[in-house]
Amino acid sequence: MSPIPQADAALSVRDLRKTYDGGVEALKGISLDVAPGDFFALLGPNGAGKSTLIGIISSLVNKTSGEVRLFGTDLHASRDAAMRLIGLVPQELNFNFFEKPFDILVNYAGFYGIPRTEATVRAEEELRRAQLWDKATTMSRTLSGGMKRRLMIARAMMTRPRLLILDEPTAGVDIEIRRGMWQTLKEINAAGTTIILTTHYLEEAESLCRNLAIIDRGIIVEQGPMRLLLSKLDVEGFIFDIDGTLPATLPPIEGTTLVATDDHTLDLDMPRAMDLNRVFATLDGAGIRVRSMRTKSNRLEELFVRMTGPNAASQQEKTA
Repeated sequence: MSPIPQADAALSVRDLRKTYDGGVEALKGISLDVAPGDFFALLGPNGAGKSTLIGIISSLVNKTSGEVRLFGTDLHASRDAAMRLIGLVPQELNFNFFEKPFDILVNYAGFYGIPRTEATVRAEEELRRAQLWDKATTMSRTLSGGMKRRLMIARAMMTRPRLLILDEPTAGVDIEIRRGMWQTLKEINAAGTTIILTTHYLEEAESLCRNLAIIDRGIIVEQGPMRLLLSKLDVEGFIFDIDGTLPATLPPIEGTTLVATDDHTLDLDMPRAMDLNRVFATLDGAGIRVRSMRTKSNRLEELFVRMTGPNAASQQEKTA
């Protein structure tokens, strides 16, 4: 992906490095650009460097070297100005559970010098958008896990940030609540706020984000438009549910990997360009009748495993 001019990027990172005491090198000279208005996924396994990168961008962690700019503002040279541009939703719930949601938002705005009259207007707007207005004067400790997550997003939006950073915002909530939060985030992004999302729910990233970067062992192993990166995948997988019981020996199908996961289920990996009818014909010739089929995993999960798994080096070459 071609670099965005630093003056035009919502986030521009150049050769960023971080070495902790003891010599642990968390970031090894990464460069990254996020365009204004983008919904951007930052993905990687635990320990890859995501939290360190977010910590540096949000000025909670000191860099070792490199450059970070937010909408053209140098984070190191103009920290206060840069910090006024971003909102951070951390993974941990870090508000006072014995305060009411309305008071949490108004008091948070006060820390940033927003007049109380304006803060009260914004608090109502954000609580309504988060579908929490009916809980505005309820003790926060009584809120459900999903409501607390939505409250965190509402609080971050009180300063009207141009860049919203979300670190695992839907961790631990059920799928129904998660999808409701997706809609809220889409509305925030559609209104012009740039969003950077970290998540372990890969279907979440594929559903929401237009661009992504995958970080592993302190380096960016892949980045670019979501659709372009997913189109590079040359293998697809299917699960076949079989009528009756599978034979002891499966028929060979050149170019594929066919495995029985139990007496009634087949797991198939095949080249994307291969005709699936050839597979059905071979199975039918061996007396194996397919009752139903489904895709094995989402495409982003496949890309993620390729780029960060045990064979990541060879996988990266295939997707280059």
